[in-house]
Amino acid sequence: MITFRDVYKSFGAKKVLEGFSLEVEDGETMVLIGGSGTGKSVVLKHIVGLLEPDAGEVEVDGEVVHRLPLNELMELRKRIGFVFQFAALFDSMSVRGNISLGLKRQRLPPREIEERIRESLALVDLEGTEDRYPAELSGGMRKRVGIARAIALRPRYILYDEPTTGLDPVTAAVINDLIVRTRQRTGVTAMVVTHDMKSAYTVGDRIAMLHRGAIRQVGPVDQIRRTHDPIVRQFIEGRPEGAAASSSAAVAP
Repeated sequence: MITFRDVYKSFGAKKVLEGFSLEVEDGETMVLIGGSGTGKSVVLKHIVGLLEPDAGEVEVDGEVVHRLPLNELMELRKRIGFVFQFAALFDSMSVRGNISLGLKRQRLPPREIEERIRESLALVDLEGTEDRYPAELSGGMRKRVGIARAIALRPRYILYDEPTTGLDPVTAAVINDLIVRTRQRTGVTAMVVTHDMKSAYTVGDRIAMLHRGAIRQVGPVDQIRRTHDPIVRQFIEGRPEGAAASSSAAVAP
């Protein structure tokens, strides 16, 4: 389980998280929505210890992340796969090289590394691409390699940062399907940061909205889809701030 308790985080005078609290239950996919610049990616970085809260606590499996000594933090990170917004592949490395990096850090034998590369690429429908380079892949394929790299670690958790950003609708649907399929086949607990509501409705078990540094509302997909909260409705309908709701917007279809 991942637990945020009353977390505060500022960067200089800019307050980003102000009393952020949320629980991600084992085996579920939690989707975090919110406008650009509201701090969604900041939330993910606290889970892996890339950022420390100014106040409050972030726990993963009962361990307070920012209190862990470095060796224990590194062990925690082995249990967490991170899929970056723009895949974050090394251009000078082949697909095999990119996926094998984390596996080599775990000091796995070469035969097991190769097996995990094959398995993870098969899961994202990219068999036979081991020797290709990122420049030879489409944007959607690079995202899928990023997911394969996370899966290969056999993590307990996977964090997805804007997985469908910059993709056409068809490719975005492929990525959404992969997120769902990964959870079904591996049982991994996932947290997905997105502003794409179609993606949120497709992959999520629950959806939480980050607004002004805290959770505005959290609940199952159908509850959020039909919410009467005016701030949440405005976001999920894509209406600019202050715009009047349409007469049919009281309850989403």
